[in-house]
Amino acid sequence: MYLYVFGGFILVTVIGLFYLLTRFRRFRTVRRLSGGRKWASWLIAAVPVLVMAGFIRMDPVNVIIAIVHLLVFWVICEIAGRLIRRRLCKKADRFDTGKSAGMRSGRGSASIAGSEGIYWEGLAALLITGIYLGCGCYLAYHVTETDYHLTTDKDLGAESLRIVQITDSHVGTTFDGEGFARHMEKVQQTSPDAVVITGDYVDDDTTRKDMVRSCEALGNLKTTYGVYYVFGNHDKGYGNYRDFTTDDLREEFKKNGVKVLEDESVLVNDLFYIVGRQDRSVRNRASVQDLLKDLDASRYIVVLDHQPQEFEQEESAGADLVLCGHTHGGQMFPVGILGEVSGANQKTYGLETRGNTNIIVSSGISDWAIKFKTFTVSEFTVIDVTPGSVRSISDR
Repeated sequence: MYLYVFGGFILVTVIGLFYLLTRFRRFRTVRRLSGGRKWASWLIAAVPVLVMAGFIRMDPVNVIIAIVHLLVFWVICEIAGRLIRRRLCKKADRFDTGKSAGMRSGRGSASIAGSEGIYWEGLAALLITGIYLGCGCYLAYHVTETDYHLTTDKDLGAESLRIVQITDSHVGTTFDGEGFARHMEKVQQTSPDAVVITGDYVDDDTTRKDMVRSCEALGNLKTTYGVYYVFGNHDKGYGNYRDFTTDDLREEFKKNGVKVLEDESVLVNDLFYIVGRQDRSVRNRASVQDLLKDLDASRYIVVLDHQPQEFEQEESAGADLVLCGHTHGGQMFPVGILGEVSGANQKTYGLETRGNTNIIVSSGISDWAIKFKTFTVSEFTVIDVTPGSVRSISDR
C-alpha cells in the first residue's frame, strides 16, 4: 500500500512541476526577461522548476510535500481568481448600461491586460504556501506541554499521581540527541512521578551517537517511580543500515534505568500497574485481556500501547488509562481524517473516555521524516490522576 501512496505522490509531483512551469511563464518578470520570445520564457520559467527538482535529491519527502502543497494552493488561487474576475465583470456590466457594446469590449480588453500585468494568482499561491508551511515547520519544531486532569475511584496511595508521556520522538528528525536532552529538561521541570515512552523513540535514520545521548538524558531524569518504555513500529527499524541494533537500544535503556516492557506488566511500588504492550505490527502479541486478567483490579492500571487501535478490548479488559501515540496528531491535514475514515487509527488525537477507561492519543514531540505539522502540535503530555469520581479534563 505504501508503495502505491509513494508512487502516487511521485506522479503528482511530476505533473505538478510541469504545471508550475506553465504558471511561472505568466509572471511579468519572466515576460520582460524573455523579451517576448516564447522559447526564452520557457527557459527562464524552467529555472525555479529545476531548482525544486534538484532539492528533491537532498530531502525527497519534505520537498515533495512542499511541491504538492504549492500545486494545490496554486490551483485553488487560479480557480478563485477566475471566479472573482467573472463576478467583477458581471457587476461592472450591471452598472454600464449607458455605454456601447464596443466600449464595453474595450474595457474588457483593458481588464484582461491589467490582470496579465501582475499575476496575482501566482503571487497569492506562493505567499499562502510559504505562510502555511512556515507555520507547519514551527509547529513541528516547537514542543508544547499539554495537561490532562483525570480522576479515579481507586486508591492511588497518594493525593495524586503525575505521569508524563513522551512519544514519537523519532530522534534525528526535528532534533538530535542533544535536542532531546533539552526537551527532557522541560519534562523534569514538571516533577513527574513516572515517565512513560509510548514508542517510535528512534527511527531508521537515528545515529548511534544520538540514540546513546537521548538514553543518557532519560537516565538523568529524577522521578518518583521511574521511566518505562514500549516499542513502536519504527523502533526496530525497517532495514539493517542503522549503526546500532535493537539489542544495543535495549542495553542503553538498561544502563540508564529505563524499564522496557514487551507484553509485560509491573506493579509500581505496590500502588498501580504499568502494562506495556508489544506494537501492533508484532505477530502474535499478547491480547490485552491476557495481560490484565491476573492483575489486581482494585489497583489503577495504566496501559501503554503505541498504536490507537484496540480501545474496545482495553476497556473491557479493565484498563483505567490507555496511552497511545503513532498518529503524530494527524501530521498534516487531511491525513488524520483519512486515517480514521480508513480505519488505520481509531482516534487521531486527544482524550476519549469509554466507561471507566480514559484513552489519550498524543501527537508526539517530533515526526517521522516530515518536518511539518498542520492543524496539530508537537507535545509531551502531563497527566495528573487524583482520587475522586471518574471524570476527565484536558488543558493545553
